[in-house]
Amino acid sequence: MESFSLILAIVVVTALAFDFTNGFHDTANAMATTISTGALKPKVAVAMSAVLNLVGAFLSVEVANTISKGLVDETGIRPEVIFAALVGAILWNLLTWLVGLPSSSSHALMGGLIGAAVASAGIGAVNGDVLVTKVLLPAIAAPIVAGLAAMLASRMTYSLGRKADGRAAKKGYRAGQIASAGLVSLAHGTNDAQKTMGIITLALIAGGSLAPDSDPPVWVILSAGLAIALGTYLGGWRIIRTMGKGLTDLQPQQGFAAQTSAATVILASSHLGFSLSTTHSVSGAVMGAGLGRKGGVVRWSTATRMFVAWGLTLPAAALVAALAEWVCRAGDWGTALVAVFLIASSFAIWRISRREVVDHTNVVDGDPVDTGGPGQPEPAGVVTTAMAAVSPPPTGATEDLAATVPAPATTPDPKAPSAATPV
Repeated sequence: MESFSLILAIVVVTALAFDFTNGFHDTANAMATTISTGALKPKVAVAMSAVLNLVGAFLSVEVANTISKGLVDETGIRPEVIFAALVGAILWNLLTWLVGLPSSSSHALMGGLIGAAVASAGIGAVNGDVLVTKVLLPAIAAPIVAGLAAMLASRMTYSLGRKADGRAAKKGYRAGQIASAGLVSLAHGTNDAQKTMGIITLALIAGGSLAPDSDPPVWVILSAGLAIALGTYLGGWRIIRTMGKGLTDLQPQQGFAAQTSAATVILASSHLGFSLSTTHSVSGAVMGAGLGRKGGVVRWSTATRMFVAWGLTLPAAALVAALAEWVCRAGDWGTALVAVFLIASSFAIWRISRREVVDHTNVVDGDPVDTGGPGQPEPAGVVTTAMAAVSPPPTGATEDLAATVPAPATTPDPKAPSAATPV
């Protein structure tokens, strides 16, 4: 085996940097609904999620093996190719974080790896069967399955709890929501942390430090788990705001249904080795839960922007990675140039983000994100309006409406004595 070269060390550090961005980019998947409904305080929520992400990283290596052994042909893949793939993935993660869009870190990584591999060794370097069956099909199916499950679960929850004491039921659902949020965090660790493990393992194989078909070493599992946990603890507050308030307004019953449905889909996919997007699963579940409550709404302009970002993730990351790989072919100075570009771009994005700071102190303040103007809530879309028109109002809505409608004015009787007239 060759020694641990400088380029290999750079690739490992860059992979852990991607894992860190994955952590704060995807914190919203587990904790956005828990924070938005008030079930947990923001800092407590992200701390809990960080610990469970670390634990989840040790539960399985199936997804890591899909990336390191299945998606691309290991033969001819150089460490520089993997470095270029990570550059594309990190920049896409940071850009979507800046605008608060919950896009897929997983697909950014997949797109970067595919683009760099194709630029380096041609289209034959990508295993098409694995790409279709374990990446593309799950990407389409996950939000649909999670959304339908969450919608049905929400409706069932409201139906079963109709006669329950309101305050006790709400308290119980909040406890259930905390438990289900922990399950999503655990599932996120089993799926997303493994992607970085797979990338590092692939780099070690490409650099000659590991034999082909090797499983991730323990130090790789530990470092990947710690990196994603640290990123999770810092909190991706911009995306948490979008996921928790920008898509729909959730009650504890809906948050519990959404998180339980998403966690089930993610854990099942991890067991099968599918490189699933936790963002797609949780976003689909949140939208399904929003439609599961009578009178509930989904802000479709936010959802549309998310769908566009999802569609652009693979090709955008692939294009940036392919360009980075082309520059890296120039040798050491080319790789250094790409590294400087990555650092400078990351710093510039961070500086722009400081113009409007979103953190744990204001993540649940104000009106929903994706508004028609500052502080103005988005008007309901055509689909939402149509569904609300045919749905009966939720329990208590009639009383609330009656309380806000003034009593009709009456014409005074001229024969009745006035307040100013003595009787």
